[in-house]
Amino acid sequence: MVSMTLEQVKLFLNEHPHHELSLRKVAGMIGYVPSTLVNVFGNYNLLLLHAVAQTLDELFAEAEAQMNSAMSPEDALRKLAYCYQEFAAAHPYRWQLIFQHTMNGDELPEWQSERINSMTSMLETLIRQITPQKSDADILEASRVLWAGVHGITLLSVDDKLFTSVPVDAKALIDNLLNTYLNAWHA
Repeated sequence: MVSMTLEQVKLFLNEHPHHELSLRKVAGMIGYVPSTLVNVFGNYNLLLLHAVAQTLDELFAEAEAQMNSAMSPEDALRKLAYCYQEFAAAHPYRWQLIFQHTMNGDELPEWQSERINSMTSMLETLIRQITPQKSDADILEASRVLWAGVHGITLLSVDDKLFTSVPVDAKALIDNLLNTYLNAWHA
């Protein structure tokens, strides 16, 4: 029942934003009553968190596959950034749910914290390979700066909010960010 529910949520999010979804709507899509879903997932918020986890697992798998063909840590960093942007463009509503979902004061379950740590450590590992002489604090800061930059470019491009009179290629913006940052590291 868990996989069937999450598959229906995924299918819904392929076409609609998460704010159009509800516990009642999910239950109706799979032919159950809402209380059954609450019994299985704990609450609607946790059901959505499971959908977020599924999306993060897919993003992580795609990122690993892309990075496996990289010729250098710099190339892997670029492939990771492109993968992030491409995934968001291909699955905008699922990607938006990752960042719009909140725990409403509840503690984030360990299984979700581990996913987030896997994603951030992937980036930190690449940065450490590129700049092994940097301190842990510098690596952490650089990883968050790059992630924030790529995330911002991705968010603005997916939402078509770059406000230009000519089309702007998100990958060109990512290249600009990475090239500038990498050149500063190597200077």
